Amino acid sequence: MSTLKLRLLKKLKCTSRYEKLAWADGAQLVAGVDEVGRGALFGPVVAAAVILKPDYRIRGLRDSKLLLPEVRETLAERIREHCIAYAIASVDAARIDEINIYWASLEALAMAVKKLEPVPDHVLVDALKIDVECKQTKIIHGDALSCSIAAASIIAKVERDRWMRDFDVRYPLYGLASNKGYSTPKHKAILREHGPSPLHRQSFAPVWMAQADQTSDLFSELQQEMEEPAISNVLDLVSAE
Repeated sequence: MSTLKLRLLKKLKCTSRYEKLAWADGAQLVAGVDEVGRGALFGPVVAAAVILKPDYRIRGLRDSKLLLPEVRETLAERIREHCIAYAIASVDAARIDEINIYWASLEALAMAVKKLEPVPDHVLVDALKIDVECKQTKIIHGDALSCSIAAASIIAKVERDRWMRDFDVRYPLYGLASNKGYSTPKHKAILREHGPSPLHRQSFAPVWMAQADQTSDLFSELQQEMEEPAISNVLDLVSAE
């Protein structure tokens, strides 16, 4: 995230303004929905949907990207304990490669909302329009402005981070516990040296470029192996003369 965007998000105030507008419009159950992992090179995009209680305030809710990991964990526990309902959905790397990350994100968001029980009658979404039957409000920087969307972003982020720690045990080479699958310089260097795992997003440029580099290196090695006997034969002929 750029420094300028980070400064902007920090200045925004997370409130229940949009929830109150939905309630005033007749909604009874207002859900916030958000996704995380959109820019990662590895693993699924994860979405969460949350219906908060109108009469219970959870202090400290804000965009999950602005919170320390231990604060997110504490808030996620409070959200799960005190919300009316929450649900989590994900779309894996293979599906992301099939339909691209934009459509995969929309799919995950809609799946999370549809898994909610009870069913919401209004959904607040961070800057996107999703395929759900109930009324929805699209909010730019919604995870920094709406308590419900912020709660969803926290639940999704904590869940995905937990998955990355689990994946780190299966694929320790890539440092997933620390980089969470994102495009860090070290992660990209490992991809170039060792290639991707089966759960990397093959359609993402740093992943397929790493494979291309490996293929090029392999071709160079094979070419060198083929040339060496030929050079040796020429030297033998020169010596014989």
